[in-house]
Amino acid sequence: MVVAIIDGHGGGIGSYIIKRLREEDELSDLEIIALGTNSLATSAMMKARANRGASGENAIIYVVPQVDIIIGSVHIIMANSMLGELTPKMAEAIASSNALKLLLPVPQESVSIIGYQYEPLPHLTDKLIQKIKELIAIQGNNKEIRESRV
Repeated sequence: MVVAIIDGHGGGIGSYIIKRLREEDELSDLEIIALGTNSLATSAMMKARANRGASGENAIIYVVPQVDIIIGSVHIIMANSMLGELTPKMAEAIASSNALKLLLPVPQESVSIIGYQYEPLPHLTDKLIQKIKELIAIQGNNKEIRESRV
């Protein structure tokens, strides 16, 4: 399974998520691609042990159609978010990708998600990891079912 983690600014959220994913033995086979809106964000995520990384608009537009899961804050599908680092073309490519998008409702900018109650990033990341484990289990079961039909 190929996962793209998208972050901007200093890459703190993305690098935290990658570190947590790497701590999970069950997720050791994940291929993690760090996609930064800038090189500083990508560098931080690479230090957190992403498999590969790339920066900028073209890299994000090129990679997101090729991955299974996209992870980031909810702002990665909002044009001009992250103080303008996330361009309209990036937001469109991410939102239009067929990949499953697992978005964290991290409070930023002038967006309020109604019904959302604040939870710290570690709690949100725990839920994210649990969801990925569930998806891998489902994928494994589907693969077993398909193989048993052959």
